[in-house]
Amino acid sequence: MIGQFDHTHFNMASSVRRTLLGCLCCAAMFSLAAIPNSTQAEDGQSSKVKTVASTSRHPLAPALRVAERSLKAAKETEAFSGIFSKRENVNGVLTEKTHMQIKWRSTPFSVYMKFVEPHAGREVIYVDGKNEGNLLIHETGVKSLVGTLSFKPNSPRVMAEGRYPITEIGLVKLAEAVIAQWQTETKYGEIDVKYYKNAKLNGKPCRVIQTSHPRPRKQFKFQMTRLYIDAETSLPLRVEQYGFPTTAGGKSVLMEEYEYSQLDTKADLNDIDFDTRNPNYGY
Repeated sequence: MIGQFDHTHFNMASSVRRTLLGCLCCAAMFSLAAIPNSTQAEDGQSSKVKTVASTSRHPLAPALRVAERSLKAAKETEAFSGIFSKRENVNGVLTEKTHMQIKWRSTPFSVYMKFVEPHAGREVIYVDGKNEGNLLIHETGVKSLVGTLSFKPNSPRVMAEGRYPITEIGLVKLAEAVIAQWQTETKYGEIDVKYYKNAKLNGKPCRVIQTSHPRPRKQFKFQMTRLYIDAETSLPLRVEQYGFPTTAGGKSVLMEEYEYSQLDTKADLNDIDFDTRNPNYGY
């Protein structure tokens, strides 16, 4: 049941809402000069273009083909469980890295998340077509006294401190966002595309595609993009998006970083996994 609270609980509830907002927005859907420490990259190959060419000859064409195969693999994954991690640059401030246990199902679109750190124990449930289209959030400790909180996924309060609503979370959305970006960028030049075919992410073999632009242009949302794809399953595991340096000679600015790890794509998930009545949940 959604918590009902009187005026004595109002201040506490308002405080809880404010603390929740920074970590609820996910996507589904991400200033380093080299691949991060968690990844070892080899065999970097690069192709550049300075003028607009046909899409089929554009350096992004091979990258798009790889990304589309990854999207196909993601669409064939009907459900999964694992760990979802993210960092986001919100209003010029990079948020603390957040780790959550996640359960995800394609039909109906359903997400359950339990925060590992920070805000350990916090739970979030969203099911398309249920709960009046709202997120259901449950805190721990004294904050749990306000009961279950309910918000629209794209409500101003939720979106105030995050980049994407929970409806954008998942492997499919991650791949789709990068593909849409690259499809737009095939209309332009000034791009460098590198391929790291023998990379590792947390010890797991993967491929990394890195795209970058030499200077800011209005058509380029990000200065640099990295997409990490599982070498065995072709699933998209991680995306990093960097903004252009804010000063001449400065470093790229991390804007988005989303990662899925410890994936179980054979997880047997049912309605109860996305229900506040689940006896294993704190609701």
